Amino acid sequence: MSLRSRRARPIRLTALAVAVALLSACGSTVAGTAVAVSSRASTDGSGSGSASASDPSGQITVPSNGAGGSSTPGTDGPGTSTGSGSSGTSTEPAGPVPSGLGKYYDQQLAWGGCAQYATTDSDQQYYASPRLQCARLTVPLSYSDPSGKTITVGVLRQRSTGSADERIGSVLMNPGGPGESGMSFVAQLALAGVASTLNQRFDLVGFDPRGIGASQPAIDCQTDAERDATRATDARSDTPAQVAATNQIAKTFVQDCLDRVGKQQGIDGRTFLANVGTRDVARDMDVLRAAVGDRKLTYVGYSYGTRIGYVYAEEFAGNVRAMILDGAVAPDQDPATEALGQAKGFQDAFDAYATWCAQNQPCVLGTDPAKATAVFQSLTRPLLGKPLQLSDGRKLSYADAVLGTITALYSDSARPTLSKALLDLSKGDGNGLMALADSYYNRDSSGHYSNSQDAFQAVRCVDEPRMTDPAEITKLNTELTAAAPFEDSGDKPGATADLCAFWPVPPTLQPHKLDIPDLPKVLVISTKGDPATPYQSGVDLAEQLKAGLLTVEGSRHTAYLAAGIGCADEVGNAYLIDLTQPAEGKVCS
Repeated sequence: MSLRSRRARPIRLTALAVAVALLSACGSTVAGTAVAVSSRASTDGSGSGSASASDPSGQITVPSNGAGGSSTPGTDGPGTSTGSGSSGTSTEPAGPVPSGLGKYYDQQLAWGGCAQYATTDSDQQYYASPRLQCARLTVPLSYSDPSGKTITVGVLRQRSTGSADERIGSVLMNPGGPGESGMSFVAQLALAGVASTLNQRFDLVGFDPRGIGASQPAIDCQTDAERDATRATDARSDTPAQVAATNQIAKTFVQDCLDRVGKQQGIDGRTFLANVGTRDVARDMDVLRAAVGDRKLTYVGYSYGTRIGYVYAEEFAGNVRAMILDGAVAPDQDPATEALGQAKGFQDAFDAYATWCAQNQPCVLGTDPAKATAVFQSLTRPLLGKPLQLSDGRKLSYADAVLGTITALYSDSARPTLSKALLDLSKGDGNGLMALADSYYNRDSSGHYSNSQDAFQAVRCVDEPRMTDPAEITKLNTELTAAAPFEDSGDKPGATADLCAFWPVPPTLQPHKLDIPDLPKVLVISTKGDPATPYQSGVDLAEQLKAGLLTVEGSRHTAYLAAGIGCADEVGNAYLIDLTQPAEGKVCS
């Protein structure tokens, strides 16, 4: 059994649990109930509304002071916001400006309506709200060459609902991934009204990290048809020929990225892919902090967004006001250790689901949770080489059946949906599991994908060291099988390489322990039953950052806002607004 065949690829780290509650509040459903991030349509590489942002050469003009801006006056809050960017009228730079980057830090955002920024079907609905404002932030393609080519980052905000005296500044938010849209995430928060207390004191600001969503260029490596075709064929590892075929799929994907990314903007694909890592995103975030007028950053990062947070803190500790890191990605773990922790986490989540399922019939896994893994294997393994025909003409592969299950395991609120999908599978109907897998891939009902999966691959390949030794890969796949037997396809653990082994540019981050002595006390939130980012990772991150720690009971991924955990919301709000840390040992349930 190969790493690729058992997971289709490494699992994206995103605030799916938050999105579950958001979509439930908004009435959006997948397979009968809200289960994951909203569906997203892919773009053609140019992006909706991007024509005015760049010329064919890829050189984007930085707006001069006074250009554009919001018609709503900005105000100084208690200690953080200068009004620059918030009001569209600049008085002085918001905080220190790195050498050579003055024109970027001094730019004003031309706030306007958001309709032209939508790159997905669902975003067209969210972005129609007149309460939302959008703009494009201009940043250098390479921070080592600030006078060279530029790119744009899409930004969305909902203004503070409080008075001028109540407003503190802006809170920047990222839902993780990597590859997820922060613009869409904040739009959903605003639509659901679950952040009303926070919104009274802050502008809620979401941004699409470079290469993602409305940001340009977009990391688009495959067409919708190519993505469908890739999903329809299970990668196998039983024979040398199957291993070679699986590795060729990865090589083809990498070459497609090189050939297509940045082409419309006249930017070399290799150069762009070398500059999409979290270090670059963190630097973009500091430019955005200044552009919205805040001297100090207030930030909420979920899942992979925690990495953006602590990488930012390493470089800009003096610019941090407050930071919530919810669902921690461990900074000092190598990819193999992280994958093993995640595999165990999802097996634990599957076992917890099996126990619940046994007590909530009908349950196709039966009444004995100890036998649930074997029953699940008997349901899914027949799909290897014999995918199940679906009502829309596609076929459910083994990989998508397992991935659909994993998607539901992100949150205990999706358990009824998973039970129905597995029951349907036992009757020869795979539509429910495919809908779950589609939600993970951000594929909508018309067959369009967002670029989140392509971006996920591109970012992680420059954020992590590569594993290339066949013996090490085989050993890891053997260990993964033992850690998560419900995902075991039965194939031998072959040496199928992760596609990052073929990536054309080197990584820009390496695992390391954090030591940031000048960082203000931030808050880490970690959930005991989190399948994607294990609880201990949050404990360890809090220790390294000398941060406060909030423990949350439950089987879900991330907790603050929209997860329906009032205690966690109260603790998080008190910290962001008043900088009040929870009592040591505080637990929410």
